[in-house]
Amino acid sequence: MTYKLLINLHITTALISLLLFLFRGVWVLRYGQHNRPRWMKWLPHVNDTMLFVLGIALMLTIQQYPVVNAWLTAKLAALLIYILLGMVVMKWAKQWRSQFIAWLSALVVFAYMVGVAISKQPLIFT
Repeated sequence: MTYKLLINLHITTALISLLLFLFRGVWVLRYGQHNRPRWMKWLPHVNDTMLFVLGIALMLTIQQYPVVNAWLTAKLAALLIYILLGMVVMKWAKQWRSQFIAWLSALVVFAYMVGVAISKQPLIFT
């Protein structure tokens, strides 16, 4: 695959991931953690797996690696935080307020990851 195709697929799956997270978050905040439609339980995992695989392919294509390149290390650390916050929203938190704070925090972390990806700098706010 060419770099241009990889980056476009990665961006597309990232956008789909964000939209699915927004929708799932609103659903959980409005209707609770149970009674979610079937597709809501498996589709995000399929898309996020594709997103991760494309990220690895991009990393190998541009020959930049976590720990070696600070921006990629920051993006990977933010990804882990984003996943944990998503788990708080979707599974662990039982109170609406906790779910809402975790959901908003995850969206901020997602925005940070996008900023790091665009700037190739771990400190995007300086």
